[in-house]
Amino acid sequence: MKNTFYSNGKLLITGEYLVLDGARAFALPTKFGQNLVIENGSNQEIKWKSYDFDKHVWFEDSISFSEVINNPEVKIETVKTTLINILHEAYLLNSDFINNAEGYIVYTQLTFPKNWGLGTSSTLLNNIAQWTKIDAFTLLKNSFGGSGYDIACAQNNTPITYRLEQNRPVVESVNFNPDFTQNIFFVYLNKKQNSKAAINAYYNNKNQHLAESIAANNKITDAVINAKTLKEFARALEKHEIQLSNILELQTIKEIAFPDFNGVVKSLGAWGGDFVMVVSKEDPKEYFISKGYETILTYAEMIL
Repeated sequence: MKNTFYSNGKLLITGEYLVLDGARAFALPTKFGQNLVIENGSNQEIKWKSYDFDKHVWFEDSISFSEVINNPEVKIETVKTTLINILHEAYLLNSDFINNAEGYIVYTQLTFPKNWGLGTSSTLLNNIAQWTKIDAFTLLKNSFGGSGYDIACAQNNTPITYRLEQNRPVVESVNFNPDFTQNIFFVYLNKKQNSKAAINAYYNNKNQHLAESIAANNKITDAVINAKTLKEFARALEKHEIQLSNILELQTIKEIAFPDFNGVVKSLGAWGGDFVMVVSKEDPKEYFISKGYETILTYAEMIL
């Protein structure tokens, strides 16, 4: 018997960091994601193989059921120990997938390069939650932590707003299909950003005016979603960058890397890596290629 699960990748357009404290974020599920294929196995073990988008095997190992049940302590975190921890937390939420099985053969397949930062972990978590019939947000909370907006993207096929209310996720579908999507691009910065490190930096730097910051963020989120013109959209994104720059006490990515660009460059998710959103009247590909950034996707290529 074979079961297949799939989850969408994610891009956080507004609300980065502040979403952890209840701000309303705007996020876009991507056309890229990850598959999980489960087959019956034997010997009380899980034979696991993970493929990158080009069908290259980037991880392969066997995990015994006893490791999933007991989750042995380790000094050095590896792909295997991280996976065991996720499966252990899933087991604590619903032990049936271990107790009622002889073993498993598991394959995962990304549809994007895993260094792109579109949700290798969140798509895996959501797929495992589907497989083991548990709540993906609870699994996230018990394993990696984070706001959960990426899990919401994994589960939705439309743009969404996302916020935490008393630590519970509130997800709403958004009708976002402006006339200017042909002026929106996504550029990969050639480096993967560590989300955990970025979140720690936020907690260390966030100021004492959190309620005001969240209110300002929510106003900007509305302006981004409801923008009728490219100019309105660009202005709202610029306001968002300035606000986060002040909170994080960091320069914006445009100030650091693209000060001469005629358009908007906005960080997405963890500042300093992964993709940025570019808003430009003209096709910006030549500019970014000249700067050494050759992975440039249009809105239509990236977003569901």
